[in-house]
Amino acid sequence: MNPLLSLPFNFQNLSSALNVLTAMLTPALLLSACGSFIISTSGRLGRVVDRVRKLADRMEEVMESETDPEMLEERKAMIEKHMEWQSKRANLLMRTMVSLYIASGLFVLTSVSIGFVSIFSASWAVIPVALGVMGAIMMLVAAIRLITEAHLALDSLNDETQFLLRLTRKRRVKEAS
Repeated sequence: MNPLLSLPFNFQNLSSALNVLTAMLTPALLLSACGSFIISTSGRLGRVVDRVRKLADRMEEVMESETDPEMLEERKAMIEKHMEWQSKRANLLMRTMVSLYIASGLFVLTSVSIGFVSIFSASWAVIPVALGVMGAIMMLVAAIRLITEAHLALDSLNDETQFLLRLTRKRRVKEAS
């Protein structure tokens, strides 16, 4: 038999070839999870962008319609603070997306390197393991960032709710007097 057409030693039986294919599928499943995270994070980023646009519109409305100077300053300060929070959220979500894209690339490299290692030399097996671990670490970093971003969103919502409650109380007092 022609040596160029013969299978490497590692593929001499069907079982070993199937083991390699199975090992190559594991990173593909993690890649799928990364894709779900990317889609979710992209949606969250889109909502932050929409929120910033609404805050900008609201700022214009407040500056045009508010007649009470004290209320104008208070409303402007609240909107500015929330725009800063949204900016922090957007930056965090962008860094999360980068982490997820890096993890995706590492999982693809893991799968490819498993194939190469199984064909050429098992002594290089540390490469796919290292790539897979790095990909998992990047997914963990992304998950931690998403948790942090969710806390920022909740803090922003709570602050806005408290502001609206204070505003409502002030209006009631003003209307009562």
